Amino acid sequence: MLVPMHLSRILIREMADMQVIELSETGGTRKFPIVIGLPEAFAIDRRIKGVQIPRPQTHDLLAETIRALGGTLKAIHIHDLDSGTFFAKLVIERDGETVEVDSRPSDAIALGVADGVPILVDDRVLDEAVSDAAIEPPPAVEPDEDGDEE
Repeated sequence: MLVPMHLSRILIREMADMQVIELSETGGTRKFPIVIGLPEAFAIDRRIKGVQIPRPQTHDLLAETIRALGGTLKAIHIHDLDSGTFFAKLVIERDGETVEVDSRPSDAIALGVADGVPILVDDRVLDEAVSDAAIEPPPAVEPDEDGDEE
């Protein structure tokens, strides 16, 4: 079964290698973190805020390529979790056919977040991720010099 999720939080710490996004179950209580890189975190944040830049970045280029080829990104499908690594697919529809393209979840979310593309997680993956998150919480967000969390 596929469980609808949404991006509920993004934690960006520019001085750290690891950034964290959190996915929450739409209409439910389950949630889990995914550790991502700084460039992907910035791309997600920029695309959520609708910030336009002079030249297209990689996620903008891919979104435009999908459109130019007559496709529509229909969903982000997080389908596996292996040794702490999540695996996703872009679900693209073109001419009535569905094509699935392997992707990192962070890239898929950066691509789809600007257009409100649904994020779907296999129930088995969600159960495992929630269980793992209870055992190993995401990296702590340390207060900055003013005592605020970054």
